[in-house]
Amino acid sequence: MTTPEPQSPSPQSPAAESKDRVYRSPAGIVGGVLLLAIAGWLGIDAIVKGHGRTPWLALAALILVVPLVAALTLRPAVYANEERLRIRNPFRVIVVPWGQIASLRSGYSNEVVAKSGSKYQLWAVPVSLRARKKAARRTSRAAADARRGDRGGRGGLGGGFGFGGLGGGFSRGDADADGPMRAESDKVMDDLRELLENREQAETAQGEVTVRWAYEIAGAAAAGAVLLAILLATG
Repeated sequence: MTTPEPQSPSPQSPAAESKDRVYRSPAGIVGGVLLLAIAGWLGIDAIVKGHGRTPWLALAALILVVPLVAALTLRPAVYANEERLRIRNPFRVIVVPWGQIASLRSGYSNEVVAKSGSKYQLWAVPVSLRARKKAARRTSRAAADARRGDRGGRGGLGGGFGFGGLGGGFSRGDADADGPMRAESDKVMDDLRELLENREQAETAQGEVTVRWAYEIAGAAAAGAVLLAILLATG
């Protein structure tokens, strides 16, 4: 989920402010590559070996499908630096300075709530309820192991020779060092909330929210849809 780029420790450095942490969905990227490979294989095969209208239908379908698949799987990303949060969703790019963010909310989806009341979903940081449940189970098991280690360290043969105490110490130390287990998307939101807390009052983190539509993707998909509709209508 996370591919953060290292930042310079000095927040006053221009290089530190311009360096982005980049968050993307590995599952989405892998799925997109596979879907594009399948679409390309089937489409090119139909174009090369097809007869009559088949090559044209395959070409129109490719023009429609490829931009949509790329937009929904490969394109989403979240870029965070010292000044702003840039959200690249399938059909929009939203730039939100930290000073304009009211909250970062996690539920069935992760989203940014601007002070104006507008909400922007983070497509690149999808929520996995399964991952949350798995993390909760791991946290419960770690806590249970720590309690068993504590009981073993306080008495018994293992406690007398130090084996129980040693085991309890490792379990308890790991739990304290790592804290509760967290799903990967929740870790990303924790990172963003920390940046928000540290930077929302900074002078360089103020400004207006900007939204730009990805006309290049919508235009390509629309062209494919129109071509496909014409071919089907005249068939």
